[in-house]
Amino acid sequence: MTNMVENVTNVVAEAAQKSAGAVIMDEFSRNKEVVSNLYQWFAEHGISFLVSLLLTAVIFLIGWGLIKCLTKAAEKVLKKSPLNELLTHFLVSVLNKTLWCLLLMIVLKRLGLDITPLIAGLGVTGFILGFAFKDALGNLASGMMIALNQPFKVGDYVSLGGNEGTVKSLNMMMTLLATADNKKVVVPNSVVWGSAITNFSETPYRRVDLTVAVAYKTDLAKACAIAREAVAKVASVLPDPAPAISVGTLADSSVVLNIRPFAKPSDYWAVYSGVLQSVKEAFDKAGIEIPFQQLDVRVTNRN
Repeated sequence: MTNMVENVTNVVAEAAQKSAGAVIMDEFSRNKEVVSNLYQWFAEHGISFLVSLLLTAVIFLIGWGLIKCLTKAAEKVLKKSPLNELLTHFLVSVLNKTLWCLLLMIVLKRLGLDITPLIAGLGVTGFILGFAFKDALGNLASGMMIALNQPFKVGDYVSLGGNEGTVKSLNMMMTLLATADNKKVVVPNSVVWGSAITNFSETPYRRVDLTVAVAYKTDLAKACAIAREAVAKVASVLPDPAPAISVGTLADSSVVLNIRPFAKPSDYWAVYSGVLQSVKEAFDKAGIEIPFQQLDVRVTNRN
């Protein structure tokens, strides 16, 4: 019985070895056939393929150099034109990407690849991406309108979409503001173009609107004259247009004076605080009272 088991085991082992050997031989034969086919193809087409590949590489390098030269030349020409920096950068970027697409199409065509399905696929892909990136495309379109109309530039103090600050940078997608308290605010161009734009730096001067309250017993003509002298002492206040000082409101506890000097946009806050300080000191020196909120209560005894 033991001999029989050993014989069966030996037969199975020999069969397994033969089966493994057959598999290896079959795999070797297939690999040999593949190598043979590759060798035959290379012998027939190898030289022409290498020459074509070399020419394609040369075309790519020449195209790369031409793209760089054309992009730089276009940038120089556009910078000398009336176009602003934002529109110039956008047009140069579009030219660069267009030239690269043309170069890649030439290279693929030179390698013998059919680019017709690729072009058709790009059309469908562009349609799909248009829906997926509609917000980004809206920002891009708004950036184009900003570049064409130029409502502000880098360095201007503006109010955009409820945000106020100095324009630090802008591109076709967004505008970066620096607020007076040193915050960086990124405003999408679709928000910028879709709301009112206030440019405080566009005009040569800006009016500073201030109010100062005096007591009802005050000689208003004297108070206005003192306020006018105090305003004139502030260095950043412009003499022309002349500051306007007048009675504004009869409030509950005081008479409110409107004080409206003019200043350069860059001196706005210096004038704002300087005028308030100068007027306060002048009123104190002249004995003019700046009243606080008060309420008179009268108690009547009916007995």
